[in-house]
Amino acid sequence: MKKFILPLIALLGMICLSQTSLAQDSTKVDSSLQGQYQLLLGKSRTLDGYKMVNPARLTTLWRNVKDTLSSERKELYKARTKIAEQQKSIIDLKELIDGNETALTTSKAKLNEITFLGISFSKSSYNTIVWTLIIIMALALAIIIFRSTKLLHEAKYRSNLYNEISAEYQSYKVKANDKEKKLARELQDERNKFEEYRSTGR
Repeated sequence: MKKFILPLIALLGMICLSQTSLAQDSTKVDSSLQGQYQLLLGKSRTLDGYKMVNPARLTTLWRNVKDTLSSERKELYKARTKIAEQQKSIIDLKELIDGNETALTTSKAKLNEITFLGISFSKSSYNTIVWTLIIIMALALAIIIFRSTKLLHEAKYRSNLYNEISAEYQSYKVKANDKEKKLARELQDERNKFEEYRSTGR
């Protein structure tokens, strides 16, 4: 009975230590993808110059990469939707400015006195009001164009970031596949040597 209790206590102790180290990993590590990647490399063992990666950590990193990409795609979709709305607003404002300019051209052809809603205005007062409205709309148009440009720049940045992450992941997959093939070849070589040793030993 005592023979079974001692190994059982040792096993429970090892499980507690591994859980504690995982908890410490999650608290002191940078939560960004770069930080998680560095943790993955730091916690992996090296064998003959190759890193042996823990599959659980690799799965967690990949899940986080997918979550990040999904979030970035949602943000990109929102940005594109906002750009489309702002482009529609720009068209509406251009039409409004064109309408005001037409009204201004028509008013210049009239006499010095202009009647609007039954109220008489001098031509200079009327022109001041119209140009004030045009300036306000032009400022609004400039602000919309500026924000649209900023959102386009952000969309390009997100797209480039996605491409970089995708390329890094593909490169990592190729390296991992090569490493797996090399380890399989080495294992087969060792098996062959062992079989050769057994056959010569008899």
